[in-house]
Amino acid sequence: MAEIKSVYAREVLDSRWNPTVEVELTLADWSFGRAIVPSGASTWVHEALELRDWDKSRYLGKGTLTAVKNVNTDIKAAIEWKSFANYRELDKLLIELDWTKNKSKFGANAILWVSMAFVVACAKSENKAIYDYVGEWKWHILPYPMMNILNGWSHADNNVDIQEFMVVPVWAPNFREWLRYGAEVFHNLKAILKARWLATSVWDEWWFAPNLWSNEEALQVIVEAIEKAWYTWKIKLALDVASSEFYEDGVYNLAGEWRKFNASELCGLFEDWCNKYPIISIEDGMAEDDFEWWKEMNSRLWDKIMLVWDDLFVTNIERLQMWIDQNLANSILIKLNQIGSVSETIDAINLAHEHGMRAIVSHRSGETEDTFIADLAVAMNTGFIKTGSASRTDRIAKYNQLMRIEEKLGDKAQYGKK
Repeated sequence: MAEIKSVYAREVLDSRWNPTVEVELTLADWSFGRAIVPSGASTWVHEALELRDWDKSRYLGKGTLTAVKNVNTDIKAAIEWKSFANYRELDKLLIELDWTKNKSKFGANAILWVSMAFVVACAKSENKAIYDYVGEWKWHILPYPMMNILNGWSHADNNVDIQEFMVVPVWAPNFREWLRYGAEVFHNLKAILKARWLATSVWDEWWFAPNLWSNEEALQVIVEAIEKAWYTWKIKLALDVASSEFYEDGVYNLAGEWRKFNASELCGLFEDWCNKYPIISIEDGMAEDDFEWWKEMNSRLWDKIMLVWDDLFVTNIERLQMWIDQNLANSILIKLNQIGSVSETIDAINLAHEHGMRAIVSHRSGETEDTFIADLAVAMNTGFIKTGSASRTDRIAKYNQLMRIEEKLGDKAQYGKK
């Protein structure tokens, strides 16, 4: 049993200079845990609620003092000097206290922070690494990094419609080398863009966002950077299409190219790209309500690549179970703050694994220096992690933590899932 001595929350800033919440929790044996959870730019109606103050006089209405107050009053009163067998027992109490379906009473950005801080403190109390405390196996897989290096749409201010273009180093002896491959491609891409007089400034998740002639040109320029770094065949590509953002009335509008597609045509475009480029994953390729064409896309690409749902599943086991029997996707994106507690996140990963799906642990666009998701990916043997570009500390912190974990595991480390 772990007895909570104190819990305290404060408002801090994320990587986009927007407020978020930091929670510090101390156990009776003085074990200490701290957690800062990020916020997303692409958030959907089925996600747990990120509680904001909407006081326009502070941070343009994005303050989090209400969530901070909820931790320092109601949650504090309910959990201080109480003992819990594990984080699941604490999460159960917090969810019952909130009682709403989407955690709108306290806010997911109050409940999750406490949940994570408790896990960190308990791991220290048992003198374990977080991945060992959370993990249910005696072996651990270091995940392939899905490194976001070129972006468009809601994460940029350019004419590219596809939201994320990622490189995925897969053929290297260890995680440290995977990371080096990705970083070298990032620097080669910068040199190529600069030589063409294209923008090399970085945006929300610290990737490049140049204006290009087409979405396919983004694939071409990244492949050129891979070839220039001498990593052809060692690095694959992944896309987060975020197609719900440019879908309306049955039409997918690639405004940057002045082209409109119906679902069949867009599906055909992706199939063509997969034949021409080393793509291993497409996330949210069809709009979240375009179910019939997701099935069509699955029939064409299921055995070739990972077909990832983010917007529809939102790390929710009820929503995931709804679609498992329909074979709507073979992979799920996992974001802690979409569901709002550690235990519910782990349940979603386990359910996906039980049905042969891949689970990809992911960051959010408004990130922090917290490295919890690195440990979570290793603890749950997901085999893949999305945590941004090879640029800026809020993303690099996760990669550095994975290198520390790799070093600590030594010969016990295993690598990726093909």
